[in-house]
Amino acid sequence: MKTALLTMLLVAAGAANGALNVVATTSDLGMLVRTVGGDRVKVTVLAPPDRDPHFLLAKPTMIIALRNADLLVAVGAELEVGWLPAALQGASNAKLLPGQSGYFEAAAQVPLIEKSGDTDRSRGDVHPMGNPHLFLDPERMAAVGRALAGRLAQLDPPHEATYRANAESFAKVVAERVPKWKEQAAGAPGVVLYHKDANYLLLLLGVPVLGYVEPLPGIPPTAQHLSDLVQQLSGKRGEILFTDYQPAQGPEFLAGKLGWKAIRLSPEVGEKGDANAYFAMIGRWVEAISSSK
Repeated sequence: MKTALLTMLLVAAGAANGALNVVATTSDLGMLVRTVGGDRVKVTVLAPPDRDPHFLLAKPTMIIALRNADLLVAVGAELEVGWLPAALQGASNAKLLPGQSGYFEAAAQVPLIEKSGDTDRSRGDVHPMGNPHLFLDPERMAAVGRALAGRLAQLDPPHEATYRANAESFAKVVAERVPKWKEQAAGAPGVVLYHKDANYLLLLLGVPVLGYVEPLPGIPPTAQHLSDLVQQLSGKRGEILFTDYQPAQGPEFLAGKLGWKAIRLSPEVGEKGDANAYFAMIGRWVEAISSSK
């Protein structure tokens, strides 16, 4: 009874100050919602920044957050397909369903790379709609931010100017920093990634992907695959980049055989991270990509 009463009071408090309850599936999207929404939004992030958002389970805490939300901001392109539909079903919040004003999909706002149209899961964790890992592309994130401002304005018309101004401020910083990041990375020989999670950033910087630790997306590396990579890359320069939630054994094996550096990086800001934290994270990726020049 006390728990139910506390929940009612919290919901009432949110309604009283007029803030929109927004649920973001990842912490990078949570950052973008806070940046665009400012003090007009209260944000809950579903996927912890140190967990692979492909592989989560729908939890009661997710369901409660979705049940009380005015807006769901998802990545889309099937990134959350293994758990978000179940959480939405449990929440029974019809306004958050795809096609409704309370559902916003980041991947639908920008062009996606690597569209295959192939749904054969035997080829790994394939995304036929395109690569959903757009977080590390600041230009695409700026475009998503502008679209998000429009959706927030639809839900909260009196503050449309604020949302649009905040989105433009974020985009302005992106426009200022991207040329510097490109200059810093110019001439980098390339990188080996664990997964296809930094492809957008490498495309933006004009730096080649030399290979992947995974033989297929979502499939753990085999000894044969790693040996093949060593043979292909022997005598070349580059770096091996992998993220917080990816095993280190494969990258460290390649680093030892090739004489390269294996660098662990985060693809997400902290759960409460702001735009400055996001730009700092991109800077760390650019520095790592450029370190073998």
